[in-house]
Amino acid sequence: MNSGSGGAAHGGGTEFTAEGMEGVLREACEAAGLDPTGAELLRLGSNAVYRLASLPVIVRIARAPALLADMERSVAVARWLETVAFPATRVLAGVAQPLVVHKRVVTFWESVQEREEYATVGELADLLRHFHWLEEPESLRLPYFDPLAKLSASLDGLTAVSTEDRSFLEERAATLAKEYDRLDFALPFGLIHGDANIGNVLRHRDGRAVLIDLDGLTLAPREWDLILTAIYYDRYGWHSKAEYAEFVHRYGFDLMNWPGYETLADLRELMMVAWIGHQVGTSERYAAEFARRMRSLRTGEGRDSWGAF
Repeated sequence: MNSGSGGAAHGGGTEFTAEGMEGVLREACEAAGLDPTGAELLRLGSNAVYRLASLPVIVRIARAPALLADMERSVAVARWLETVAFPATRVLAGVAQPLVVHKRVVTFWESVQEREEYATVGELADLLRHFHWLEEPESLRLPYFDPLAKLSASLDGLTAVSTEDRSFLEERAATLAKEYDRLDFALPFGLIHGDANIGNVLRHRDGRAVLIDLDGLTLAPREWDLILTAIYYDRYGWHSKAEYAEFVHRYGFDLMNWPGYETLADLRELMMVAWIGHQVGTSERYAAEFARRMRSLRTGEGRDSWGAF
């Protein structure tokens, strides 16, 4: 995936490529007393994610180098969820982590099962209902979720798209910021997963549904954990009517009946489009998807043709 640089990068770090991350993987596994031989690269996105062949272990290498504090929190969150027996991904016991190797932050997790199998939308609802009843310890120091600051930072770094597209997104964000500030949330404020969707609920080898990707836990209105399932059904057709009805029944609240739904949906959607915008330089597929989504935002049509990433 890279041009023969051997994974070297300016500033003493390592290029975030398959070749560059293999070296980080080897050194991290050696430090942890694990065997990386035959490890499989599952994905290269926000993290490089490897499945070890020697043990049922997943190794995650964060793309952003300044994430040590975040990953320390993620490990602490996982250990806390284990103490309260919540069905979530577990960090590997007996390994001091996170590790920093060539300025990359590495964590080790128990493999949920040998192949990725997603659970159901109904099981996602069950997990969220249980999760939202938990009372997080103050020692975790979870941050407050500020969607407007997060979106602003994302748009500030959106350098691979046209000036016209970026200006359009910034204007839309400014309008939504005013609408968001006027929202009256119906659900309690508290612990949220932050990226609650069917892609982050896997079937464990013992048959249970478990919540994965614990990097984004924050304190916020609980509506944020329901919005993705709602718009996946309502706007993009990625869930069926029956699946969404099951989700509502098992969670106990229909976000689409809440007056602030459209504003929250528009804001979450804008975050999704900005995320795709950051990927446009990596492949023609992302570039085409970004163009498709921008057309939808401008015309209000064609959302049912969006691709799922």
